[in-house]
Amino acid sequence: MAQLGEPALEWTRKHLLGLEDLSAEELDIILDTAESFREVSTRKRKKVPTLTGKVVVLMFVEPSTRTVTSFSLAAGRLSADTVSFSKGGSSISKGETLVDTARNIQAMGCDVIVLRHSAPGAPHLLARNLECSVVNAGDGAHEHPTQGLLDMFTIRERKGHIEGLTVGICGDIKYSRVARSNIWGLTKLGARVVVCGPATLIPDGIEEMGVEVFHDLDEFIPQCDVINILRIQLERQKSGLFPSIREYARVFGINSERLERAKDGLLIMHPGPMNRGIEITPAVADGPHSVVLDQVTNGLAVRMAVLYLVCGAKG
Repeated sequence: MAQLGEPALEWTRKHLLGLEDLSAEELDIILDTAESFREVSTRKRKKVPTLTGKVVVLMFVEPSTRTVTSFSLAAGRLSADTVSFSKGGSSISKGETLVDTARNIQAMGCDVIVLRHSAPGAPHLLARNLECSVVNAGDGAHEHPTQGLLDMFTIRERKGHIEGLTVGICGDIKYSRVARSNIWGLTKLGARVVVCGPATLIPDGIEEMGVEVFHDLDEFIPQCDVINILRIQLERQKSGLFPSIREYARVFGINSERLERAKDGLLIMHPGPMNRGIEITPAVADGPHSVVLDQVTNGLAVRMAVLYLVCGAKG
């Protein structure tokens, strides 16, 4: 395991734009570095001077609660200065382009821009046009790399390993950036990934990403060591993809009765926000299988690791 702030291998990437392009070794560097930072949050004084003098800008053009708060706390615990703004409070709302806004921010001396945007590829656009580091905090239905990383960190922490596990992802796969990042990361680390949902919410050709597809929840659950439950992305999808919310909850909602078919030691995960009573019942969300709050806690360590690594990259 790395010492505090020292990855076991050298990290050379200036940006974190997604998990699709990362190697298994790079994923391990992030997870090992996050492990070294995790204990900072247990201290009486939850702060280390690792990024003193660095400036992290939280550019959340799309709304967020958990991710923006987690990144803000992560930067603060590393002693970085942070600036946060949304679309409504920026020049973007006046017609300025995303790149021009980011260039003006960069000219003030920022080191990292953490971007959440509704357009897939927006972080990649900034990375091509800026000198500072760019971290993708979610771009449309494309990727959410730090969520994927914190999910993997939680699995590794609870199970001791990822290789050889069967990890299920259930729900709205088609419009989920979390699903994509998890699939890229988990398969590279040796997990078997299976997905389950209505045929209308499973993207065509997903098998080419190395996953297996199920449409029957009662057949899917006994396969899994871990199930990551996704909410319906109503803000991104078209209507008519399933008969009704009530019907979706009946057919694809995970409840205590269905978990009677599960393996011993099953982990239940959810990236949030949860729609209780739709994709997950309160009894499951708050039950003994749930590691949802562990995911939130681990997100801090993972985002501390990412900020540290991109700030110190030599590439």
